[in-house]
Amino acid sequence: MKFGAVNPANAEGGIVVHAVRHGTVVLKKGTVIGGADVAAMLATGIRSVTVARLEAGDVGEDAAAAAIAAAAAGSGVVVNRAVTGRANLHSAVAGVVMVDKAAIDRLNEVDPGITLATLPAFAPVVAGTMIATAKIIPFAIPTDACDRAVGEARAAAPLIRVAPYTVRKVAVISTLGPGLADKVVDKTVRVTAARLAPAGAAIIAAPRVVHDCDALARALAEVTRAGAELVIIFGASATTDRRDVIPAAIEAIGGAVRHFGMPVDPGNLLLVAAAHGVPLVGAPGCARSLKENGFDWVLRRLLCGLVVERRDITQMGVGGLLMEIATRPQPRETVHEHGHRASAVVPAGRRAGRAVDKRLPEIA
Repeated sequence: MKFGAVNPANAEGGIVVHAVRHGTVVLKKGTVIGGADVAAMLATGIRSVTVARLEAGDVGEDAAAAAIAAAAAGSGVVVNRAVTGRANLHSAVAGVVMVDKAAIDRLNEVDPGITLATLPAFAPVVAGTMIATAKIIPFAIPTDACDRAVGEARAAAPLIRVAPYTVRKVAVISTLGPGLADKVVDKTVRVTAARLAPAGAAIIAAPRVVHDCDALARALAEVTRAGAELVIIFGASATTDRRDVIPAAIEAIGGAVRHFGMPVDPGNLLLVAAAHGVPLVGAPGCARSLKENGFDWVLRRLLCGLVVERRDITQMGVGGLLMEIATRPQPRETVHEHGHRASAVVPAGRRAGRAVDKRLPEIA
């Protein structure tokens, strides 16, 4: 591609690089200069205009953006017409965004003029949400660079897709114990229903049983037989060990715990499991609130029918610090009398940690 300043008399057919505003002449960036534009510039005394010209072996910005976007898009994605070197990709369905980060990184390394930007992996979207954009920075790129980028995208296709919400029937089991008010359980069910609504899922059963392994096991067996596609368990007290009531009840019906604990705060005490093909979640106490927490990150995937394994959860640590909790017994940061900030790690014994869980299950 040729690029540089020329006399307007020699500018016909060139692409305006920088907008021209002089007297009555207004030429927007990207305008292909015609004969009338040349005459107008000469008549108003413009002596120089910066233009770009495509050469043999170049592909224009719109054509390149369109080709790369089309090669990157997978199911559940709509690609808009490319304009000014940009082709936007939108979700065609409600669900979560699935991206191949390694392949997108390789595509973005092909040529400095080629870029593909996306939403974060597993971001929740609705139909029409813009999820990615392919942008060509110059007015043209070499054809071989475009071909390499398209090749990278096709080799790993799809680079970006949307996994639609597919789970519709959810059971919510609440275990009961001393000190847990009925109104707390009532609110928990309402909050959970609100969480499920954007995915088109609904609660088909919400049994309440004593916080006991046998009672919970019976409830789990009943809701799975009733057709629940996902079961969420809210314990009267937080799960503190893989041998606690909730994991023990899951194993009692032939289920298996996939992982307990997660590097997302709030949400540390989440448990994921499965029994007879049905995913089960032991919800952390923070899931009783609609504020975003680690439970949301896992729930969205499960509502799309995605399997959540141990590795999926252990990789959530970067970005997993979602908020500071004012009532946390061991604050991360202290403001001293004179306004200076200091951070400290305060060790806590096992007994102290468990006591905190029992007193404040809602912030676990």
